[in-house]
Amino acid sequence: MHTTFSRLRAAMAAAIVSCTAFTGTAQAALPPFTGYLLVHFTGESREGEQIYMASSTDGLRWTDLNNSQPVLSSTVGEKGVRDPSIVRSPDGSKYWILATDLRIASGKGWSTAQHAGSTKLVIWESSDLVHWSAPRMADVGANIPGAGCVWAPEAIWDPLSNNYIVYWATISPLNGVDKARIYYARTSDFVSFTPAQLYIDRPGTQEFIDTQIIEVPGSLGGYRYVRASRDGQISFEGGQTVLGSWTRIGDISQLGLTGAQVEGPILQQFNGVNQWGLWVDQYASGGGYRPLVSNNLGSALNWQLLPTSSYSLGSSLKRHGSVLNLTAAEYSRVSTQWGTAVGVSRLQSYNYADRYVRHSNFDVRIDAGVSPLDDSTFRIVKGLASNDGYVSFASVNYPGYYLRHVNYDFVLAPYDGTPQFAADATFKKVAGLADASAASFQSYSVPTRYIRHYKYLLGLDPISTATERGDATFRITN
Repeated sequence: MHTTFSRLRAAMAAAIVSCTAFTGTAQAALPPFTGYLLVHFTGESREGEQIYMASSTDGLRWTDLNNSQPVLSSTVGEKGVRDPSIVRSPDGSKYWILATDLRIASGKGWSTAQHAGSTKLVIWESSDLVHWSAPRMADVGANIPGAGCVWAPEAIWDPLSNNYIVYWATISPLNGVDKARIYYARTSDFVSFTPAQLYIDRPGTQEFIDTQIIEVPGSLGGYRYVRASRDGQISFEGGQTVLGSWTRIGDISQLGLTGAQVEGPILQQFNGVNQWGLWVDQYASGGGYRPLVSNNLGSALNWQLLPTSSYSLGSSLKRHGSVLNLTAAEYSRVSTQWGTAVGVSRLQSYNYADRYVRHSNFDVRIDAGVSPLDDSTFRIVKGLASNDGYVSFASVNYPGYYLRHVNYDFVLAPYDGTPQFAADATFKKVAGLADASAASFQSYSVPTRYIRHYKYLLGLDPISTATERGDATFRITN
C-alpha cells in the first residue's frame, strides 16, 4: 500500500498548479509548502490537556517537538485545553491557536463538562509560530440559550464575508432536544466575535460534533470546500461556499470506522499533490490517531486505511488536533526552537557541592539528598525569548514548566506563551563567575543580575563580592 501511495503522489505532483494551506484560504503569495505542523493534546493526564506540537516532512511520520512536553500551557479559565486547531492568516503574517477550555483531569466529570462547562475559547496569537501571546478567552457561546459547553473550535477564512468563520460544538436545548450542534461566529481579529448562530443541525436526537472544513479548489469531486464531522459516523459533505448549502458525500463506515470508534477528524492536503489525508482519533480504544488517504474527495468510498508501517506518530499520544502545512522558513523556525532533543541535567552548587537546584512546591532552592530526584532534573533548552546563546530550564517531572524569576524570586511555572514569561525564563550561559570551568547564568530580562542562591533559596541578584560569585556559579552534571 505504501509503495503504491508514494508512486501516486509522485505521479500527480507535476499536475498540480497550486496548493492550499490547511487554514482554508488560497496561499498563492506564500512560498511552496515543504513540511507540516501538528498541534494536539495527549489525554487526561496532569499535563496532557495542554498544547503539544509535532513536525513532519512527509505528513505521515511525525517527530514530537519540545522533548514531547507541552509547548504552551493555559493559565486562564479551567487551566486546561483540548482539541486545538491552528489557523494562518491569508497573507501568512499571523497565526492563531484556538482550543476548548476544559480540564477533565481536574476531576469535574464529563456530565458537568458537557452541561455546565465553559462557553469560552482559549486563544493564542503569534507572528512566527515560536513566540506566542498570553492566552486570552473569548465567550463565543454566551448568547446560546442553555449552552453547556463550547468544544473543538475551528476556523476558516471566508472571502465572501471577508472574515474568519469560527465554528464549534455546543450542547444546549433547542426545539425540545438537548444535544450537541455546530454553531459559528465571525471575526476579523480573533478578539471580537459576532453573536453565535446555529450552523449545522439534524432532525432528531443525533448529535453533531468535531466538524472541520478544508478548502479544496481544483480537486477531484468538484467541491470548493469539504467538511468532515462526527454525527454517529465520520461523515463528509461538500459545498461551494462556507456558509452556503452542503451536500452529503458519505462516510467511512465501509472501513469499519464509525463514530463509536473514532472522532476528531483532521483533513490535510499533502504538499505538492492532489492527495488528501484524513486522521481519525481512536478514542474508544485509546489508540490515538490513524491515517487514511484519498485522491478524490468527491466520494467517501475513495478513503483507504494506511498500514501501520507507513506512518509514525512519535513518542507521545496524539489526540484531537489539527495540521498546518509549513513553508521551509516556518519549518526551520519551529525546528530550531523546539526540534532538538535535549538530555536531562542537574545544576550543582559550586560552593555547596552536595546541594543541587530543585523545585519544591513550585518554589526553587538548593538542597542535598533531593527526593524525589526528578525535582532536581531539568532540560537545558534554547531560550524561550532568544535562541542566540540563551537557555531556559524545562522541568522533567512537570512537563511544560520552566524556572523563571518573579520579582527576583524563582518559581517553577507553566509556560503560557507570554513575552514576559519568556524573558523571565531566559538566561545567557556564561563562564562561571567563581570558576571559568563551571557556569553562571545571566538574566535576559535584567542583564545586571544573575541566578544566585542565598540562604539556599534561588534568586536573581547583582553580583559583586567573592561570596556572591560563588553563590552564582554552578556545575552542569548528568
